[in-house]
Amino acid sequence: MLPQHLKQIRVLMLNDKENLEKTLFRLEQGFELQFRLGPSLQGRRVLVYTNYPLEGQRYERNNFRVLVWNYPSGREDDSDKFCSLDLKIAGSYQYYFGYGDVEKSGGGYIVVDPVLRVGEDNHVLPLDCISIQTYLSKCLGHLDDWPDRLRVAKESGYNMIHFTPLQTLGESRSCYSLADQLSFNPEFSPKGQSYGWEDVGAQVEKLRKEWNMLCITDVVYNHTAANSVWLKEHPECGYNLVNSPHLRPAWVLDRALWHLTTRVAAGRYEAKGLPANITNESHLNAIRSVLWQDVYPQIKLWEFFQVKVENAVEQFRILLQDGTKPDHSKTGGKKGLRIIQDPEYRRYGNTVDMDSALETFVPHSSSPQHTEECCGWLRQKLNELNDEQHHIVHQHQEQAVNCIVGNVVYERLADHGPKLGPVTKKNPLVTRYFTFPYQDLTLEQEMQLLNQPDKICNFLAHNGWVMGDDPLRNFAEPGSNVYIRRELVCWGDSVKLRYGKGPEDCPYLWAHMQEYTEITAKYFHGVRLDNCHSTPLHVAEFMLDVARTVCPNLYVVAELFTGSEELDNIFVTKLGISSLIREAMSAGDSHEEGRLVYRYGGEPVGAFVQPSLRPLMPSIAHAMFLDVTHDNECPIQLRSALDSLPSSAIVSMACCATGSTRGYDELVPHQISVVKEERFYPKWNPSASPTSTGEVGPQSGIIAGKLALNKLHQELAAQGFIQVYVDQVDADIVAITRHCPSTHQSVVSVCRTAFWNPKTHQYDTNAPPMFIPGKIEEVVLEARTVKRHAGSYKKDDNYINGMPEYTVEIKEHISLQESTVVKQAGVTSKGPSEFVQEITFQKLTPGSVIAFRVSLDPKAQKLVGVLRYYLSQFSPKYRRGSVADENPPEALQKPLAQLMSKLTLADLNVLLFRCDAEEQEDGGGCYNIPGWESLKYAGLQGSLMSVLADIRPNNDLGHPLCANLRQGDWLMDFVSNRLIHKEGPLAQVGQWLGTMFNYLKHIPRYLIPCYFDAILVSTYTTALDATIKLMSSFIQNGSSFVRHLALGSVQMCGVGRFPALPPISMKIEDVPYCISPITGQKEQCCVSLAAGLPHFSSGIFRCWGRDTFIALRGLMLVTGRHTEARNIILAFAGTLRHGLIPNLLGEGRCARYNCRDAVWWWLQCIQDYANHVPQGHDILRCPVTRMYPNDDCEPYKPGEVEQPLYDVIHEALQRHLEGISFRERNAGPKIDMNMRDEGFSVVAKVDPATGFVTGGNRFNCGTWMDKMGESERARNKGMPATPRDGAAVEIVGLSKSAIRWVVELHAKGLFPYNGAKVHRDGKEVFISYSQWNQQLQQSFEAGFWVSGVPDDPNEKHPDLVHKKGIYKDSYGASSPWCDYQLRPNFTIAMVVAPELFTVERAWEALEMAEKKLLGPLGMKTLDPDDMVYCGVYDNALDNDNYNISKGFNYHQGPEWLWPVGYFLRAKLYFAKKLGEETYAKAVTLVKNVLSRHYTHLERSPWKGLPELTNENGQYCPFSCETQAWSVATVLEVLYDL
Repeated sequence: MLPQHLKQIRVLMLNDKENLEKTLFRLEQGFELQFRLGPSLQGRRVLVYTNYPLEGQRYERNNFRVLVWNYPSGREDDSDKFCSLDLKIAGSYQYYFGYGDVEKSGGGYIVVDPVLRVGEDNHVLPLDCISIQTYLSKCLGHLDDWPDRLRVAKESGYNMIHFTPLQTLGESRSCYSLADQLSFNPEFSPKGQSYGWEDVGAQVEKLRKEWNMLCITDVVYNHTAANSVWLKEHPECGYNLVNSPHLRPAWVLDRALWHLTTRVAAGRYEAKGLPANITNESHLNAIRSVLWQDVYPQIKLWEFFQVKVENAVEQFRILLQDGTKPDHSKTGGKKGLRIIQDPEYRRYGNTVDMDSALETFVPHSSSPQHTEECCGWLRQKLNELNDEQHHIVHQHQEQAVNCIVGNVVYERLADHGPKLGPVTKKNPLVTRYFTFPYQDLTLEQEMQLLNQPDKICNFLAHNGWVMGDDPLRNFAEPGSNVYIRRELVCWGDSVKLRYGKGPEDCPYLWAHMQEYTEITAKYFHGVRLDNCHSTPLHVAEFMLDVARTVCPNLYVVAELFTGSEELDNIFVTKLGISSLIREAMSAGDSHEEGRLVYRYGGEPVGAFVQPSLRPLMPSIAHAMFLDVTHDNECPIQLRSALDSLPSSAIVSMACCATGSTRGYDELVPHQISVVKEERFYPKWNPSASPTSTGEVGPQSGIIAGKLALNKLHQELAAQGFIQVYVDQVDADIVAITRHCPSTHQSVVSVCRTAFWNPKTHQYDTNAPPMFIPGKIEEVVLEARTVKRHAGSYKKDDNYINGMPEYTVEIKEHISLQESTVVKQAGVTSKGPSEFVQEITFQKLTPGSVIAFRVSLDPKAQKLVGVLRYYLSQFSPKYRRGSVADENPPEALQKPLAQLMSKLTLADLNVLLFRCDAEEQEDGGGCYNIPGWESLKYAGLQGSLMSVLADIRPNNDLGHPLCANLRQGDWLMDFVSNRLIHKEGPLAQVGQWLGTMFNYLKHIPRYLIPCYFDAILVSTYTTALDATIKLMSSFIQNGSSFVRHLALGSVQMCGVGRFPALPPISMKIEDVPYCISPITGQKEQCCVSLAAGLPHFSSGIFRCWGRDTFIALRGLMLVTGRHTEARNIILAFAGTLRHGLIPNLLGEGRCARYNCRDAVWWWLQCIQDYANHVPQGHDILRCPVTRMYPNDDCEPYKPGEVEQPLYDVIHEALQRHLEGISFRERNAGPKIDMNMRDEGFSVVAKVDPATGFVTGGNRFNCGTWMDKMGESERARNKGMPATPRDGAAVEIVGLSKSAIRWVVELHAKGLFPYNGAKVHRDGKEVFISYSQWNQQLQQSFEAGFWVSGVPDDPNEKHPDLVHKKGIYKDSYGASSPWCDYQLRPNFTIAMVVAPELFTVERAWEALEMAEKKLLGPLGMKTLDPDDMVYCGVYDNALDNDNYNISKGFNYHQGPEWLWPVGYFLRAKLYFAKKLGEETYAKAVTLVKNVLSRHYTHLERSPWKGLPELTNENGQYCPFSCETQAWSVATVLEVLYDL
């Protein structure tokens, strides 16, 4: 078992309704594949099915099992759960998933590569090391001669041989037309010997062990030779006229064409201008006219598709006379005549569906006259339909004429065709489409055979291919007209096999082919699927499953001609094809050939280091890139002999499997035909003479060059040169670089192609100079194709000989000075870290290749090694290529984790986050990338992780950030210097980074992005580990989602240059102090909580009472930041004035006491602190240093007046009972430009009748919905959009929670007060807290529940009710209709004071809120049915619309995030009370909603959750990108779960 960090894990996110069956996912054995749930599936009970077998069990394609979910954080949270497969067996595997009633809501395939082994020691041959050579088996001679002939492959450096089929061939002698799939071709046995499959197997095994070579061979499933003996016994295995009667018309045409051939051959059409020897256009026109005038009228093909009209009309007449009615169950009462195609395809065999005729043609009465009239309509309709069929057949015939003539042109007239000469029976006018195993008769007599099933079952359709056809459609099945339209390019030696849907449809054929497959898989290491694109998929699937049972690591290759990568992928994924054959010959010029190298393998040079656990990315099929395939034209004919070497050099530099076909390296100047070639391949003889035809040696053709190229190809793949760069130097020269990302060695091959014949094309004598970055260590090889005097090529009769005119002049492993191709090499420098060699060439002639081994210059090489050495403390993947540092600089002597362990969470806020406004306080800012944008944070998260996380998986090296890194050191300096300027442990981390960057600055610029990323990823992950260690066990053991949210605490909680909080008592322990950068004095530097970034992060707008205390539990208590939470509670306590806590804190000196709710949120936080923190009740006795002991005093100095926190709490409650009423200080435009004068009056009191805290007026807004109108144009200036005066529901809930708590505290002796004295009607009265608590309990539902029941005694305004079964938003508003608006605020009361609610009523209200208010990320702030609802917030809009101008609808519809937390927590609380089933459903809803927050959090460059969204979750540009309370309340939901 690999250690976890080395194990390669790929993660596949499952998304609802995502079908990836056309996407290729390639994996290797030993990888783990994890399935995780995307947002659309989180919270659902998803089942993942796969046919990957359990260990020790057999793979069966249709046998699926359910995978088990793992819960790494062991919690009710779907963000981390996964199920996985340990991939140990090669093949193609399917997965699908579903939930609820849907078994399949998405799925796809994965392909696991085989592991190939060679040699005595069974060492692995990686797929990218493969160099394969194809042999036409029939040219190998006797089995005893094979070693001498195959040795050519070994001595040319190949490590795999592909044999065309070794079975007995059919009479055409084509390599792919097999007479018997089970027998070893007897030609391979000399007289008196009878070799069999075991003998071949022994030879193959010998090659594997002694020569380190593997062998593969073809499997041909699509057709068999027309003379296969077993076909005579089993004609059902082909498409004959009994099992495929739809082919009968095509057979008739085929016979007519054969008879035409015999007549043309006999000269009987010469009078009509059609001689046997067809040579010109007029002969072609004669063919056309003969077909239209003689052939078609004679065979009347249309009759096979028509109805005998009179018979049908007579049958209909009898039915009408008998009064027959149509069977409605068959017609469904619909009119429309249906014709039934005759399944036997006889002439005039089609019939009329009489039920449809009776339904369509209804007589007015049963009188004979009306009956006849009806029959007339039917006759007319049938004649029309017959005409239609005639027209369709006419179109088929037109196409047939075109195809026949096109075929004649290619075979007899075209320059690139075979020029067959006169028409004879041996070379007919067109190839026959069907076998005819009898003596020819006349056409008329042959037509009679159609009635004799015992004869026509032997007329079998030939196979072939169809231009531009859909490869997933079988062209011989019904529904295809290929045979009648003559569109098949036919192989007249092969019969197409008919498998049907499965083994039951043709048992003999399936069994026969299964045995064939088993023999092949037993003796060979791999198969090439011949004609793969037209082999039925289900057949190939079945056979490959059989083959893999015999040979689990079967190597499967195929050539596909689908023309579309998507279609290719269907074959690759379903069949588990290991490599797809690609061909360099498909390139029209050197530029295209170079592009193919880039396309088929490797990653870009300087690519990023990918983590071992990463998303599974789609890939393209692994390529087997051949310079030429055995069934294509010869490159020497199409290009020039000189091009053979450079083009195969280009191919061998590709980072994939490569290869060639025997004959290419020997410069055979023609295609070696798979059908016609009967000569033998030459044998190997190291001292063969250039003129020898029966032997080849190192001097023959380009063999010496190919050996060097194959060795190089294998070495590059084995040593990890996985990066590729292709440079088009000029029209003919391509330079390809292969680079190893761990040692940073490169091999650069410069290939001068010769696509055009030098006799007719003038090549430039000068090659342009090359600039190669780094130090050239050696010339790996230089090879030139040169002419020699060994006579000229003459085709030999017995051996497949090549051109003796050319050979290769080659030198290997020489120094630059010894090179004859290079003229001189100078060193130019491109700046301090760039070391470039300029190469000028003297003999880079067309047909030559030179390959350089290049390393970085020595200094850079050493520094990269040292960098890798320091990076290996984070991951062992950096060990290769690392060099230990003899005298490490001081900054790097301690591991980074040790330096990080000294940081506080406040330090980590600086290291990871801080937005532009926060940095500006220190005189800095965020880094700006020219021509792109500024990073969101100055800390590591900003750039780097948010931006690099998008760049890394796609290796987007062209991104502006990468360009900026290559252009200069500014970003490196920015990252390290901002930390070095701090003191203490942060500066040490800065120095560590600075020193690492100093190494980085001296390596080539193209490598800087990947190493910069490596350094930052390592620093960032170490910082995250340090962060989590400082937090609570809930966070430490939490899921990724929980930890992501916890980072919000680091994001929002920081210490600025100026203290944001007023000082707390000196008597408190653990208060952080620092030296003020401004005064030089020691001062407190407590962490404060920003309300949101970027708008509320610095200066006087950073801290708000309401925001702080709504966010405090989630961001500080749940995360374990108890001391910092205590300091914030006490600092705000010190600012209590008028019995209120300020909203805008303004360090206490500029505080505004204009909100009624902050004090209650503060009290809730003290309660949460006391309940959450061990010994939390101690906070009640903590001294509070009061800034405003009296309402009207100037601020007191710290420590002048101190009192315990419980006194301050009591004062807040007492002041509310007494009644608070004052006018804000400095009232007027100085503190609020928009407020009207009446709005500056603040009132908050307890209603003696109900106990509700009530207050405010219609000109101010004292709760969180605090938008004040600003538009003079729309006349809303100075009018609050949502005054929520009276008793706001959440304040009533929060006050109930606080009173209940102090009553409990008093009972335990932890709070000295049990009530408060107040003045009522001039008298002092005592009101006990428990009395107030009970009064609230009794009044709440009576005042707030909207029952909608007529005559409800509690309902004061039944006329204002427009939603029933909800809780009012307020009680006693100055505009009474505002009380009845549906808003999400009641859910807050449910969470803090659930005892106020009846369970059933609470649930009803929550259901209504879910239906009407719940959005994708937030809660609508107003019922969408309300007349003033508007879900889009636009603060910049100034128009005449009172309701929206200047963002007046801020809380009138837009979806705010933080109330979702309370809604979900309320839902969970009350669901639990309603039983398990309800609770399970609620948990599903919660997971589903939160998955969207997780997705947003992961994707957001701010790594936070926004303040609000517009309706339906749309982005709102006026929102804070990340808001403290949004993150906090979501984290609280997960804590509750």
